[in-house]
Amino acid sequence: MTTNRFPDGFLWGTATAAYQIEGAVDEDGRTPSIWDTFSHTPGAVLRSDNGDVACDHYHRWRDDLDLLDDLGVNAYRFSIAWPRVIPEAGGNVNPKGLDFYEGLVDELLSRDITPVVTLYHWDLPQYLQDLGGWANRDTADRFGDYVAAVAERLADRVPYWLTLNEPYCSSFVGHAQGLHAPGLRDEAVAVRALHHLLLAHGTAVQRLRDQGVGGKVGITCNLTAPYPASDADDDVAAAHRLDLVENRMFLDPLFRGSYPPDAAEYFRTVTDFDFVQAGDLATIAQPLDFFGINYYEQHAVQASAEGAHPGWHRVPDPDPTIVGIGVHPEGLHTVLTRVARDYTSVPLMVTETGIALHDYVDPDGRVNDAERVSFYESHIRAAHRAIDDGVPLIGFFPWSLMDDFEWSWGYGYRYGMHYVDYATQARIPKDSAHWFAKVARANGLVEPSLGGARP
Repeated sequence: MTTNRFPDGFLWGTATAAYQIEGAVDEDGRTPSIWDTFSHTPGAVLRSDNGDVACDHYHRWRDDLDLLDDLGVNAYRFSIAWPRVIPEAGGNVNPKGLDFYEGLVDELLSRDITPVVTLYHWDLPQYLQDLGGWANRDTADRFGDYVAAVAERLADRVPYWLTLNEPYCSSFVGHAQGLHAPGLRDEAVAVRALHHLLLAHGTAVQRLRDQGVGGKVGITCNLTAPYPASDADDDVAAAHRLDLVENRMFLDPLFRGSYPPDAAEYFRTVTDFDFVQAGDLATIAQPLDFFGINYYEQHAVQASAEGAHPGWHRVPDPDPTIVGIGVHPEGLHTVLTRVARDYTSVPLMVTETGIALHDYVDPDGRVNDAERVSFYESHIRAAHRAIDDGVPLIGFFPWSLMDDFEWSWGYGYRYGMHYVDYATQARIPKDSAHWFAKVARANGLVEPSLGGARP
């Protein structure tokens, strides 16, 4: 019996990113990205892991598309590696880099799987970082050149384009917290990088449309659901400040053409926003065809006098997962309804959500990840409730197709629906893969669920 049936044509997919799965970091003309450099920096990544081989997807991609067939999905979100396409300063296009992605797109289409292409999933070419990276305004123009090169080859075949993945992580996690590439700890640089990332997005939208792409164009942001830990005025104000950093610094310029009114005061000690030039915000606020949302976190927030910006503190979750965050499907509903109510009427996609576990293969060759099934089920129910509440949701893409290089966590945590034995590169479907295949084929939840109890 199918319950919570989704609208006809709903996109059931899964997602990956180039540096996390491809490997082959120095093959066919590819040059280093900031993540190649960062992952080879001592102490930057857990156990000094790196993406040199990762899941060897560059050589095994046809077999990996078989996994998509087994999942029964009708869509697949993947990213294109900028250093494969334009490997050197000067902008010369590498045909072999585009050949790889063209083959991937054509094979997906032959299998009736909709390609959803992310143009930037954090792998900035190192040669651009050497010139200042995202702190350098020129990088936005170089991104536009790269996007135009991709579109020239694939404009007629890609139905959905995402310009950037999670500009919050690229800016704040990479430039202020130092936990992601390029590993900087300078908030002033982070805010400047944020602006140039959004400017790159707007520039990319223009270049895609100039190239006459037939597909729809959007961006994906990781959004959170912060709420005050109490009714106290200080906690309410603290939650509003955290919401500024994690959500409104991205949503307001994208959909309102301005930074939030409290941004200048919040960041007054680090920047006066002198990098914002005339016309920038109009470029950033290019009309979108759809909007992608990555959801992982809901925060209780308290007022605090500590930190670089006195005013907020995330309350530790009482029941955290292994990465320190809780499981809160209600936060997905909150984020979806908020964006649809307050910011835009364009269709929305859940472009990522997932849970990290210490998965293992049991003596019978099975990977029992019941916690992941339960996670998926609860979040699918939250997504369906959002549709019932009027949200124009058109897709749901769990993270991830397979275990992979999980950034600064290396290979220590597993998010995939397929277990990867990194020594042999064998892929083993987990219980979550079998469960999700039934959901995708039924276009809704199937009872009884393999997940058992629901959170």
